[in-house]
Amino acid sequence: MYFVRPARLADLDALAQMARSAWPVLHSLPHERAALEARIALSEDSFGAEVDFPGEEFYLFVLEDGMSGALLGTASIIAAAGYDEPFYAFRNDALIHASRELHVSRKIHALTMSHELTGKSRLAGFYIEPSLRGDAAAHLLSRARMMYIAAQRQRFTSEIFTLLLGVTDDAGVSPFWEAVGRKFFGRDFAGIEMASGGRSHRFIAEVMPSYPIYVPLLPEAAQRVLGEPDARSLLAYDIHQEEGFETDRYVDIFDAGPVLTVQVDRSACVARNETRTVQERAATPAPETAATTAATTAATTVATTASTTCLVASHAEDAFRCVLAELPAVGAPLDAAACAALGVVAGESVRCVPLHTLQPPGSGGERVRVTTGDAS
Repeated sequence: MYFVRPARLADLDALAQMARSAWPVLHSLPHERAALEARIALSEDSFGAEVDFPGEEFYLFVLEDGMSGALLGTASIIAAAGYDEPFYAFRNDALIHASRELHVSRKIHALTMSHELTGKSRLAGFYIEPSLRGDAAAHLLSRARMMYIAAQRQRFTSEIFTLLLGVTDDAGVSPFWEAVGRKFFGRDFAGIEMASGGRSHRFIAEVMPSYPIYVPLLPEAAQRVLGEPDARSLLAYDIHQEEGFETDRYVDIFDAGPVLTVQVDRSACVARNETRTVQERAATPAPETAATTAATTAATTVATTASTTCLVASHAEDAFRCVLAELPAVGAPLDAAACAALGVVAGESVRCVPLHTLQPPGSGGERVRVTTGDAS
């Protein structure tokens, strides 16, 4: 069974391997071993600290295979983006250029450098083994962070954002960077990406233009990718949609990738969160008569049909755990493996949220949100 837990210093070697394998660069996982060790130590301190409001805390999670003990992925939360230096993004603006004399009034799309996202909590650093990218484990790893936020509201801001990779080609070339960033930095995208420190480095304000960039003046290739996620980001985009994230008026300052935001109160892991009591799942049943076996089979079939795949998380802070489990409408019957992964026993409480809040409609390829109560 896969489960998500906080990273610890004993994970250093595995996380160092992930840091070397990940592309694009994970700023939450520095390549330098000493810096990576410091990041893990900061995470351990953050999980263990008593926090009343978000500050410089950093929370690093790992996806572990409960059978082998292997680490298969990582993801993180930055309590306050740009805590030391502002977090920069481009804000989509519409500027009006008008002349009464010429009877002209034009609304022009422009990009303005902004640090309005500074101080907001950010989901970052998502990486999972390529073999699991189409698996439910990817949803578990990403959304376990929101399960933690739901349980520890005081540690995070009321609005969460995440930044997705913008469009790049197979050689790592970004059309938007070539049209904008390269003109000011004179360097390749990959080099600046490594140096940027997650969009919170002082040189961004020193080098990038502080005046608006008029989108119609950009090459068509750059305009076309504005706010578009790269193909490698589509899985993350889908997972964040499940949680309730939506595109906002900001795009990445380097590759024009989309910024997604959600109000925590409206996120699935808060709005659909239930506290349930752990129950021991029955072991292999004793021998039964043919009649009782048939009845049991029918009941089991009904229960299985009515079950839902849920994110299930323990309430502990520094001992936080999250797994996926099939649950009925009431209760939390968990098998021994799930209980061991969560560190819970029968009678204790866990948080439960349906994994999927989106489903395909009866016709068409788009997906629609399934809501209960007010559809707001």
